[in-house]
Amino acid sequence: MALKMTSVVMQMAIPTKLANFVHNSDNNKSLKLVRNVSTTCTSAATPRLRLPVCCSSSSSSSSQLPTIERRSGNYSPSRWDVDFIQSLNSDYQEERHTRRASELITQVKMLMEKETTDPIRQLELIDDLQRLGLSDHFQNEFKEILNTIYLDNKYYNINIMREESRDLYSTALAFRLLREHGFQVAQEVFECFKNEEGDFKASLIDDTRGLLQLYEASFLFKEGENTLEIAREFTTKILQEKLKGDEIDDNLLSSIRYSLEIPNYWSVVRPNVSVWIDEYRKRSDMNPVVLELAILDANIVQAQLQLELKESLRWWRNTCFVEKLPFARDRLIESYFWSTGMVEPRQHANARIIMAKVIALITVMDDIYDVYGTLEELEQFTEAFRRWDVSSIDQLPTYMQLCFLAINNFVDDTAYNVLKESGVNVMTYLRKSWVDQAENYLMESKWYYSGHKPSLEEYLENSWISVSGPCVLTHEFFGVTDSLAKDTLDSLYEYHDIVRWSSYLLRLADDLGTSVEEVSRGDVPKSIQCYMHDNDASEEEARQHIKGLIREMWKKMNVERVSEDSPFCRDFIRCCEDLGRMAQFMYHYGDGHGTQHPKIHQQIAACLFQPFA
Repeated sequence: MALKMTSVVMQMAIPTKLANFVHNSDNNKSLKLVRNVSTTCTSAATPRLRLPVCCSSSSSSSSQLPTIERRSGNYSPSRWDVDFIQSLNSDYQEERHTRRASELITQVKMLMEKETTDPIRQLELIDDLQRLGLSDHFQNEFKEILNTIYLDNKYYNINIMREESRDLYSTALAFRLLREHGFQVAQEVFECFKNEEGDFKASLIDDTRGLLQLYEASFLFKEGENTLEIAREFTTKILQEKLKGDEIDDNLLSSIRYSLEIPNYWSVVRPNVSVWIDEYRKRSDMNPVVLELAILDANIVQAQLQLELKESLRWWRNTCFVEKLPFARDRLIESYFWSTGMVEPRQHANARIIMAKVIALITVMDDIYDVYGTLEELEQFTEAFRRWDVSSIDQLPTYMQLCFLAINNFVDDTAYNVLKESGVNVMTYLRKSWVDQAENYLMESKWYYSGHKPSLEEYLENSWISVSGPCVLTHEFFGVTDSLAKDTLDSLYEYHDIVRWSSYLLRLADDLGTSVEEVSRGDVPKSIQCYMHDNDASEEEARQHIKGLIREMWKKMNVERVSEDSPFCRDFIRCCEDLGRMAQFMYHYGDGHGTQHPKIHQQIAACLFQPFA
């Protein structure tokens, strides 16, 4: 049910929110999270704000202030019990578990060595290990195997490619994995599967496994690669038809159904690990050593993620936003969940915590601009970001002062830590990302108050920044990167193309999942509504157009991710890719961040709280 925008008369003093409710996880009936929202700030540490902070409201002062009519987003409070989460104590960080994991890793490496005579089996094993979230342990082995296959097999190596008969399944599997890992493999490897008219041969229809691999491979397309575009359309149509039949075994049918929803290349790893473990367990070719390692490693990683989440929650509680800014969404846990899909290397714990904080702060800032603030206040708020002078924010309402100072303290802490570790002052880059965020938010607020309906082009030119991609990735860069060369920092400052395409993916996926609810709350038209208005189109036509734009953005991303001229390290490039993937994951079923879609809620519980077995 869509949330309706309401107008409410509120005092300038911030009221205190009272809420009591129970959350029952659908996946684990014994996991009951009962949340009691206190009327006072109970954090042990004093918030690092430069204003006195008192989390209880003042009724005496509020009666003397003029009333201002404000909108309300009618957002629900957080469904999570923070005290329960803080009480979690996993034993999977103990040495006995890490020792067993090391033993299993060694056994899997031996298994990979035994398969040297069967390159396709090696590729299948790589594919399985990646989906199960285990690739960090085997990067050297992956590189060696893929390099050997690329050099030894004439139909993968672009320099010695020849027309020879080969099967569709192995060709598509190798093409996909080699391209994923940066090898230059031409789309012409699929020419032998096409007829004289340039279409894929009808005889391929019976090769279901091969068609599925061709479908997956097609999403590694780049601009101008028509063969892969034809392959995507051809396989999509046939696989959709096969779902209606009963001649396919259940495991393959499940794989087809999932891939048609979200292709493997567009899927995030860590948030889906529980799904892949369950799927792998059912397979007839399941290897018990790989399965044991996948389950054990998932529990070890989950224990680490819980520690990071607890630290993030302590910081969030210290801001007192839940008590002082009750109009804003309390989404720290959802914010942290984004980081699990974007920062996979387990050594980047600090980067995940940074991301949780920046997304949580942006969520509050978004609610100020989209819902609560008046236009006059928002103009003053934006000017405060432009000036970035904490001594001159007294003219702002208290709720804006709290938000600004929290962002200021976060930026100060982040810049200090980078300076301490790298000797480089990055304050300029961090502040710029927030100024750009504020200015683009303000533009959308002006559209709302003036009733302006932007064209799709005008909307996207502003909203790829307002969706927060550049701000998030700027902070994330300093969490995963050690080398801070000037040319790299300059590229970050100017929002390099890979940041731009990643942000477009976030924007478009967000609009597909949230536009109906956001417009019903009184927000500005989103990309779907802009296209409908520009072209007198139906909503379904607009949605199909936006999905087409997402494919085009991925084509651009697929060029940038392997560019030899990229100034960025591999970990940051992967963060940019995974922001697009995580966006499509979070908004696939609706609004997984703002309105806490039940499907995403279940997957958060599976990833962060429910033990793997």
